[in-house]
Amino acid sequence: MKHIKAEYLPREYAEGFIKLLNPVAPHITEEIWEILGHDNTITYESWPTYDEDKIKADQIEIAIQVNGKLRDRINIKVDATEEEVKEQVLNQERVQKHLEGKEIKKFIYVKGKIVNIVVG
Repeated sequence: MKHIKAEYLPREYAEGFIKLLNPVAPHITEEIWEILGHDNTITYESWPTYDEDKIKADQIEIAIQVNGKLRDRINIKVDATEEEVKEQVLNQERVQKHLEGKEIKKFIYVKGKIVNIVVG
């Protein structure tokens, strides 16, 4: 993975980082806070906030079992319906190999966790 060096760091980001670092290195962060142009102490500043929507995953990984034995893992959309998951699972080559010539008795999907296919 290639890392790109930013040419500019917004002041807001720098100040947020200094606030988070303050409990660990209070003396140096007070000095940096003053260099950034603040007259008050950093000690009583509020912590940076975050946007909860930005930390939510779009996809999750679920395990696929055939007769209770792990056969594969796939990534699915978090809001995928059971039908969408079933279609995606049954199209997996590693799963198809274990279903050849067998009848699917049950397709069990525990939302966001696991799929278990019972064959006979």
